Amino acid sequence: MYYAVVRREIGGAKRLGRVQGQTQGILGRCLLCISLAPPAAAKRQVGWVICLEKVHQPRTPNKLVVCWTGKMDYIKNVIKDKKSEVVLFSSTAIALYGYDQGMMSLINTNYDYLDTMGIAEEDPLVGVIVSVYYLGCAVGAVLASYIGDVRGRRASIFACLAVTSLGNLLMFIAGLGFSRGAMTLMFMGRIVMGLGVGGIDAVIPTYSSELNEEGGRGRALAQEFQSNIFGLNMAFAINLAVTNGLGKENQWAWRIPIIAMQVYPVLLLSFIYRLPESPRWCIFHDREDDAHTALVDIYGEDMASEKLDDLKKAHDEESAHSIGYSDMIFPSGQQFHETIVTVMGQVNQALTGYGAVSVYGPQIFGLLGFDVSTAEYLTQGNYISYFFLMTFAWLYIEHVGRRFLMVTGAFGIAICFGILTILGGLAMNSDRFGISNLTVAIPGSIVLYVATGLFGIGWLSEVWLIPTEIFPSTSRAQGAAISVVIWGIANFAVTLLTPIGFNNLNYWLFLVLAVTNLFAGWWTWAYSPETGGRSFEANQAFFADSKEQNTWLVTRVNKGEFRHLPRGKEGDGVDGERQPLLAADGA
Repeated sequence: MYYAVVRREIGGAKRLGRVQGQTQGILGRCLLCISLAPPAAAKRQVGWVICLEKVHQPRTPNKLVVCWTGKMDYIKNVIKDKKSEVVLFSSTAIALYGYDQGMMSLINTNYDYLDTMGIAEEDPLVGVIVSVYYLGCAVGAVLASYIGDVRGRRASIFACLAVTSLGNLLMFIAGLGFSRGAMTLMFMGRIVMGLGVGGIDAVIPTYSSELNEEGGRGRALAQEFQSNIFGLNMAFAINLAVTNGLGKENQWAWRIPIIAMQVYPVLLLSFIYRLPESPRWCIFHDREDDAHTALVDIYGEDMASEKLDDLKKAHDEESAHSIGYSDMIFPSGQQFHETIVTVMGQVNQALTGYGAVSVYGPQIFGLLGFDVSTAEYLTQGNYISYFFLMTFAWLYIEHVGRRFLMVTGAFGIAICFGILTILGGLAMNSDRFGISNLTVAIPGSIVLYVATGLFGIGWLSEVWLIPTEIFPSTSRAQGAAISVVIWGIANFAVTLLTPIGFNNLNYWLFLVLAVTNLFAGWWTWAYSPETGGRSFEANQAFFADSKEQNTWLVTRVNKGEFRHLPRGKEGDGVDGERQPLLAADGA
């Protein structure tokens, strides 16, 4: 009896499966060079089918010979694949935002940092320094979208990375060898870096989706946002290591995590020259030769001409339907309903409170009765759990839908924060009730870990995905910019008010977050349609019918058809899910 791992063609996608049986008749594909492997090559060896065709090495009876030539060719093809490069580049860029959150978590509690800035740990200015970054993000999103439309996606991304690097350097040198003006320079650094990161968050999803049209929309974006959590973990781990090694009184314990962030923009700036310009942008600016060159890089010579014709056709159709910001932000505009769904998605994400949990993690655990050191380690554990639980987001988002994950996530987080209110009260009054701290702190930590996981699964990527599915291609870039602007303003408010909540509400802050999560869950259930598994045209039908029926309630539009994923409809489902995020309609 022999075993073989075979590579089968199913619906155009290559999948792996294990086959058991006699060697005679087993047909597989070589996992090294992807060529057909003869039946005699199906002998078990580390679960591989090894190709023994003469084009690689002379066939040797009763032996398995590893095809190193095929293996190296396969590795080279993966490295040179432009789609893989774009995904890797995009994921690394998105990690920048997560890194900043993890970086500021422990910097806010560093004694030398507070002394250099001339503020106390309870001073509201701690939150102001953190939050002005988000205002920079809001402005950067608009500027980067404009540059991306006028000068090109790559030029916009290059500018954003350079600005991010500059802002990071300003933060690093704030108070380095001088004290006067340290806070001013730190403010400038936070704002400048926000301009860069906000621009990246607005342009990168547009760019990556225009260069990569394959795969499920939800799964692809959820996987990219998992790298955001990787950045969060990396920053906090560096912070924790240098803090424990140098102590909270040492200035390098907060400067090293800041300057370490330079790895991201410098690495990406050195790599961006390898990436092609967006062919859709080239067509829009009548640069057909450049568009063809980019398409050859991405799809190869055989498919480039066909893709070019599709983009030209889509461009001709779009030219007659120009949509501006005025059509999106005023009630009389044709895209106003879609804009409100986008805006409220970002507002509700902020109301879950996880911008605060990411930035002020140790202080959150402190409300459960933990000492500073233990709270910091538990925060790192929470971020690691967050990263791995995020896997469930891209496993389930295409099967149960965005709306289901968001609604259940918000209500689940509300329940968790309700429990944490009780546990926080018991921790604060443990001496009065004769309760040990660990009796309350351990279950409290478990509940907070669960709440963080629910946020990652239900809210981290979904609110960024929905705008790409409801706006026409002529206004998706503007929709992405509006999304980042609202995200910046909302998180500015949350990170500004959270330290005030710590100082005045203590554990009652959990109750506030429970109520805001209930609101987020209710609003999403009432007004946010299920956009997964549907084409852009199908999603537009919801807004058209909503206007015709004079209601925004999802349960009333078309008898609640958009409460869930489409069921058994030809042309929707998987086909709708696999339509490009931000590529031209009809392309």
